[in-house]
Amino acid sequence: MPAASRAPGGRGKSASPAGSPAEAPYRAALERLFERRRFGLRPGLAVIEAVLGALGHPERAYPAVHVTGSKGKGSVAVMTQAILSAHGLRTGLFTSPHLVSYRERIQRDGRLIEPAEVVTGLARVERAAEELRAADRIDRDPTFFEATTALALDWFAREHVEAAVVEVGIGGRLDATNVLDARVGIVTTIELEHTDVLGPTLTDIAREKSGIVHAGMAAIVGELPDEARRVVEEASRRAGAPVWHLGEEIRVRDRVLSEKGQSFAVRWPGQEWTEFSLPLLGRFQSGNAALALAAADRFAVRTGRTIDLAIAQRALGEVRWPARLERIAKRPELYYDVAHTPESARAVAESLVEISPLAEPSESAVVFGCLAGKDVPRILDALAPLARTLVIVPVRSARGLPPTEVRSAAIGRFPRVVVARSAPEGLALGRAATGPDGFTLVVGSDYLVGELLRTERDDPNEPDLSDPGIGGLPGTAISPSSGRSTPRT
Repeated sequence: MPAASRAPGGRGKSASPAGSPAEAPYRAALERLFERRRFGLRPGLAVIEAVLGALGHPERAYPAVHVTGSKGKGSVAVMTQAILSAHGLRTGLFTSPHLVSYRERIQRDGRLIEPAEVVTGLARVERAAEELRAADRIDRDPTFFEATTALALDWFAREHVEAAVVEVGIGGRLDATNVLDARVGIVTTIELEHTDVLGPTLTDIAREKSGIVHAGMAAIVGELPDEARRVVEEASRRAGAPVWHLGEEIRVRDRVLSEKGQSFAVRWPGQEWTEFSLPLLGRFQSGNAALALAAADRFAVRTGRTIDLAIAQRALGEVRWPARLERIAKRPELYYDVAHTPESARAVAESLVEISPLAEPSESAVVFGCLAGKDVPRILDALAPLARTLVIVPVRSARGLPPTEVRSAAIGRFPRVVVARSAPEGLALGRAATGPDGFTLVVGSDYLVGELLRTERDDPNEPDLSDPGIGGLPGTAISPSSGRSTPRT
């Protein structure tokens, strides 16, 4: 079975039949769906549970692996899906956000959901919601993310998947995905992010993310700060879920970087050291792969199967995951990454120093744009040692942080700061400022990278609709006691 990928090929024209995604029904369906952005974020499970109930509870038709975390959860999800698919399991994959096509969010065995299936599936969700509203069984319409989650879980059931790997949208406890028959729960990392929604401390955020851990599942946990780890372990203890930790029960060693990616050995309980190769850069990806391997192993045990190491090796060797420190061009190098927190920016910077130890900062450039609410000073602090030139670009989103505000934070951190009128112009300026002994790094937002990929592909078959993501309502937070949306004062 093919390994999962995010955007088919990442370059060139879409592999879809000519004209199919641009057909009026598909465009109209997406326009209706994206209009749901106005509902913002509504933490809670009442609406999604009602909609899924009206659809016949498709989420109960297959076992799942549920993935949350502050970063790395998409990478872990796609690698877990690749391993399970390679073992012959019909495996669904649900991730967010998308880079180029909405269909990237919903896949089976590496195949993106077809436009006609989006149309049909969304109509089923809309009809269910309308009937529930008419019967006063729900008091509002589903949000964008709730409708997308229902569409994905319903499609998986109609595709007769034998496993689903589902990435949390935000948090976990009250996320629309927290309705699954999950046999494995993964918490990749925990850092300060979405504090307006999840709470201001690591403990608050860990409490929300550990909410995916339920009785009957195994927990797989990345390397967490101590205060977050205590919360996750307590949640697992209450649920009776055994826990494996990266760095303890799950270990990585002998990592070697190469031109094509990296190799490393992994060990987990019951399995001796085994070498794997991964065609992804970034020192953090070996740990993500180890989490995915352990999760696939625990899932197999809980569903009466076993993992064949040779098959797992082949699956990881074929994984593709665009815009995760992806090398786009050489001489000089150009990299895309979607890092948008201080910690993820630091991980990218450390990885680039490892990949290009001789790169000259005076000949390198960072192209940066982000959404409002990001810790821009700390992100730029992490990126500043890489380059002397920062090119600031606008992000095509209603939540995009104005370049003038980024510029204020950049002064004093980068010797040369340039503001571009668009992402493509910013990329051109960054490339022009990059010398033969340097590199260009495009970083800061899925929106930024997605716009550049859409521009490169110039695909007339895919509607160019801005990704609404899962942004919350201004001044809204989750109340730990009630789980309801409450104004933050």
